[in-house]
Formats: sequence, structure tokens, C-alpha cells
Amino acid sequence: MYASPKSLITRFVSPGNTRWVTLGLCLCATLVSLWVYAHEAPLPIFLLVLNLAALAAAGLQRWRSRKSIKFQPQELADRLLQVQENERHRLSRELHDDIGQLLTAAKLQSDWLQRRLPADLQEQCNVLCNTLNETLAKVRDVSAILNPRQLTSLGLEASLRAHLLKTLENTPVHWSLECQQRLTGIPEEMAVAAFRITQEAVTNMLRHAQARNLLVRLQRLPQGLSLYISDDGQGFLPATDPGLEGQRGMAGMSERIDQLGGRLSVRSQPGLGTRIEALFPWAPRTLERASPPKVLE
Repeated sequence: MYASPKSLITRFVSPGNTRWVTLGLCLCATLVSLWVYAHEAPLPIFLLVLNLAALAAAGLQRWRSRKSIKFQPQELADRLLQVQENERHRLSRELHDDIGQLLTAAKLQSDWLQRRLPADLQEQCNVLCNTLNETLAKVRDVSAILNPRQLTSLGLEASLRAHLLKTLENTPVHWSLECQQRLTGIPEEMAVAAFRITQEAVTNMLRHAQARNLLVRLQRLPQGLSLYISDDGQGFLPATDPGLEGQRGMAGMSERIDQLGGRLSVRSQPGLGTRIEALFPWAPRTLERASPPKVLE
């Protein structure tokens, strides 16, 4: 079958073809100009047309390049987040499969030695076994943080609850997780973003805020999934551009919410705690189902 004119035009003005056509037109115009100059012939009309075609091709290529650069920052941010998640998953697999297996083998060997060592060496062997047990537990914790596998099996609410239990277990922080609706059917990318933002907020609170109370609230609203995080810590001054001012955690939150087309609000002042609100919008079809039906007059 023959190609349609639209497909031929689209193929002709592709970035690769535009560069070659521009180069060919410029080369032809240069050769014809040299021939006219060498033979002192009158300027033919087709040379003017050739120069105009080369100019149009160059302008088209310039326009295409400016259009691609215009969308480059958002595409770069999306690609960066994707690379970060892939790298987290790879590191989690290596910790769980490789280092975890080596530590498990070392633990079995230490247990074997403990049963055969004399009594005067049992205390040192117990210290070795306890160290291996703690190291293996830490490796599993880090692997779970890098790649929260329970998001797929348990869901967002249970995964956040398990993370808060584990992270705040030995801290003086009193925390609460509120979910007023069931969170089944949440898209995977939305669940991952909400989990990572909460994870980053809790990490920042433990490092800098010295808070005593933490509240995490998830709500299923008609316009999207709402995430609210509040603490009574020392607070800080939110930056206008977190990435340029060194607030990498806040910059990562903004990138994740921007990738999904949502909104992020951070309110904080020194001594007055921190309030983080994020809204992840539903996909168009989900939004239609969540909206109330229109009343026909």
C-alpha cells in the first residue's frame, strides 16, 4: 500500500531528515554560486529559490530544536526520578540477595563455631553472633526502605504504618496515621510518590526537627489523593527554590509531585513546626467516576 501524504510529510520533516536536507540545500547553493561566479554568468532564478529553500530548512530545524529544548527540563526531571527508582530497586536487590546471603552464611558458620568452641571463648562468639544478627537486620531494613515491596502486596496504608513503626520504634516521637477512607485501587506511581514523600518528611524530622509528635493523614478526595504531614518540631524557613538552596529533600518532594501534575504546599517557621500538604490528582477517568453526577434540568 502507498504511504499517505501526511505520513510522508511527517517523515520528511523529522529531525534527522531536516538536518540532511538543510546540509544538501546549502551545499547545492554553494556549488551553484561558485559555478556562476567562475563563469561570470547571470544569476539564475533557481539559485534564488535554492537559497530560499535552504533558509526555510534552516529555520524549520531551528524551530524544532527550540521546541525540543522547551520540554527538556520536565522530561529530564521525569527521567531522573525513574533512574532513581530503578537504582533504588537495584541496590535493594543487591543488599537482599548478595550481601544478605553472605551475612546469613556467616551467621550459620558462627552458630556452628559456637557449638564447638570451648567455654572460655563462648563470650566472644556470642558477641560475634549478636553483631551478625544486628547487621543482617540493618541490611534488611535498608533493603525495605530502598524498595518497599509491601506497597504491592499490602497497599499504601499498611506500608506506611509498617515504615513508621520500624523507623520511630526507638524514638520519643508519638505518631499517628489517619486514613479516613479505604485506599484500594491507588495507582502504583501515586502510591510510590506518597510513600517517598512521607519517608523523606520523617527522615528530615528525625534529623533536624527534634519533634515529639507526628501526624500523617491520607484522604481520598474527589479531586485526588490528599497527603498531610504535621510535626511540632523546630521548623525551618522553606526555600523558594529548594534545589538551588541545598534543600535536596524538599526538592525531591517537589519533583515527585510535579511529575504527577499535583500540588505541594510546605508551611513552616522556626519554632512552630512543619506542615506539608500534597495533592495527587486522579487520572481523567478516575476523576469522572469520583465526581458527583450532574443533575439534568
